[in-house]
Amino acid sequence: MIFIDACFGKETPYTPVWMMRQAGRYLPEYMEVRKRVGSFLDMTRDPEVVKEVTIQPIDILDVDAAILFSDILNLPMEMGLPLRFEKGVGPVFDKTVSTEEDIDNLDSKADEKLRYVYEGVRLIRKNLPSNKALIGFAGSPCTIATYMVEGRGSKQYAKIKKLLYTNPMMLHRLLSFNTKETIEYLKKQIEAGADAVMIFDSWGGALEKEKFFEFSWNYMKEIAKEIKSLYPHIPVIGFSKGVGLYMDGMDGEFDVIGVDWNTPIEYALNIFKNRYTLQGNLEPTRLYSKSAIKEGVEKIASVMKGNRHIFNLGHGILPDVPVENAKYFVKLVKEVTSIK
Repeated sequence: MIFIDACFGKETPYTPVWMMRQAGRYLPEYMEVRKRVGSFLDMTRDPEVVKEVTIQPIDILDVDAAILFSDILNLPMEMGLPLRFEKGVGPVFDKTVSTEEDIDNLDSKADEKLRYVYEGVRLIRKNLPSNKALIGFAGSPCTIATYMVEGRGSKQYAKIKKLLYTNPMMLHRLLSFNTKETIEYLKKQIEAGADAVMIFDSWGGALEKEKFFEFSWNYMKEIAKEIKSLYPHIPVIGFSKGVGLYMDGMDGEFDVIGVDWNTPIEYALNIFKNRYTLQGNLEPTRLYSKSAIKEGVEKIASVMKGNRHIFNLGHGILPDVPVENAKYFVKLVKEVTSIK
């Protein structure tokens, strides 16, 4: 698989390409399934639906990797925090974690309740072309903890930061719990057929530098170390958003480091050299314009030529991007980076 080869820094005929959130609302085929099933959450809990929408971008765009259709919040939901999606707000936990007792009450076997995810992985891998990789994923322990404490997305992150500064030991306890469950969750995804796994740290950049390493990156490193010790042939991708200025301190047993669009790819390359494959980082809104796509792809390809690279966006594809432009992006990457 070209994607797996690139993760390990092997030479490939072109730079492999996929997009975060590539199974989603910009695809009419996805919206048809959504209309049929009803709710997003119900979609993530139906293995047949998971298979269908995960494979859609492979068939439509010819990307080199499929990423499991799921949500990072299915894990805390199965820990015992009922989850709902509110229009205009997003995911909401009406029950949150605010005391030590709340942590005591979390289900330490949540990973075992996510069988619908593993069955979805099995179905995808069975139906996915053999040359296309399947990426499993989970949220970082810190991002998951932020949702568990805040109850929803936040701009100030006041509750989680208050906990961090007033009761750091309690937060470390919650993060350790999340880390253990995340390791088990990713292991089961791998056993079901995932070819690579990715850890999404959506809100790492909300923390000051030393706290980012203490409360977020170090737990991501722990997950990567455990997965690599058990499955050395499985690439581990770490992606933390908004941490460009912290990259000089980032290390760990990852194979791939995701670079968001706020961070110049040449800056990340200068820091990491070829210790890791870099993944990214076209600005997602460039997909509104073919000329903007061309300019961005050519610049990134020029910087990364001869270096370890997987093409992606610097964050998720937006719901109103024309499908034609997404196809153009994927095709252009393959043409521009071809070594033939």
